[in-house]
Amino acid sequence: MMPPHQKRRIGLIVIFGSLLAIGTALLLSALKENTQFFYNPSDVVAEGFVPDSKVFRIGGLVKDGTVTKDASLKTTFQIKDFERDMRVPMTVSYVGVLPDLFREGQGVVITGFLTSPTSFEAEEVLAKHDENYKPDISYQSEKT
Repeated sequence: MMPPHQKRRIGLIVIFGSLLAIGTALLLSALKENTQFFYNPSDVVAEGFVPDSKVFRIGGLVKDGTVTKDASLKTTFQIKDFERDMRVPMTVSYVGVLPDLFREGQGVVITGFLTSPTSFEAEEVLAKHDENYKPDISYQSEKT
């Protein structure tokens, strides 16, 4: 026969343990939904590539000398892989205003869909900045 205070203690442990398990499961599912990965351009142009969904992300570097803009805010450029050489370039077209940090040789992450095995229609373009921070010297000299 178990004393009443031990039954109560075991009941509380079971309740708190189940609440902890439910909270952990909810946290892990929320983190899984918010993680966003991108494909390398060399993987996308490879034969047999099948994306997880119609709209996905590609991350790469804007190839030098390939950015062309027209009067209707349409920009076309090519991206290359960060590490590997690509035999077939990936051409990206985007209609809209590009981020301020967008330029040739700079890293970009692009959300959109494939229109052909080597053409990508972008819905969103994010420019990656250089991780080396350099403070604005002119601003600091004005303050002193």
